[in-house]
Amino acid sequence: MVQTKRRVAAKDGKPVRVQDPEGVRQNIIEIASEEFALNGLAGARIDEIAARTRSSKRMIYYYFGDKEGLYLRALEDAYRLVREGESKLDVDGLGPLEALRALVEFTFEHHSKHENFIRMVMIENVHHGKYLEKSGVVRDLNVTAIGTIETVYARGVAERIFRKGLDPLELHWQISALCFFNVSNRATFSKIFGRDMGSAKAQASLKKRVVDMVIRTVVRPDQLPRD
Repeated sequence: MVQTKRRVAAKDGKPVRVQDPEGVRQNIIEIASEEFALNGLAGARIDEIAARTRSSKRMIYYYFGDKEGLYLRALEDAYRLVREGESKLDVDGLGPLEALRALVEFTFEHHSKHENFIRMVMIENVHHGKYLEKSGVVRDLNVTAIGTIETVYARGVAERIFRKGLDPLELHWQISALCFFNVSNRATFSKIFGRDMGSAKAQASLKKRVVDMVIRTVVRPDQLPRD
């Protein structure tokens, strides 16, 4: 396999060759995601990101333009990761109820394992979504997420398993809200009530409750699985 090389300007102004530019970009995005999740857009520093990567400040600007450009790419990458995980679920090979359960379980587990994703979404909400608004990438990624739920829901209605008249977008909202809160408020909830909500036992119980709540919202009463 031939590695791609690209010339970029070094600190002394002389061009140097960088192997695997895509790998370098991805490394920058991963480190930047951690910095943005920890410090927000305003608090994150390009100098700190450069110091933690296989690159330089000059190279970061070369690839991403400015700090806001890097922030948007990191945000897009966070959404890409969750959507790629969803796409690997074999929902077409499952019945509607099993497919819905798989989607909810995946969302709960993904969010629980990717706290930086939750923090970055929280930060973007502080900015009223103005950076996401600029991204056609994120819009396209999330169209597929709603499309998957629409397909599963339509199959469930056709098979007389799911209730009629539900909005797939609102269903996606409900699933996201329950799984999001599990991460965004875990620390404060644990401190206030004196129980470690992040323990393996608590997480297993909460995942079961979340799945159960969604299923009881969507499935017709006469089709609900018996405990």
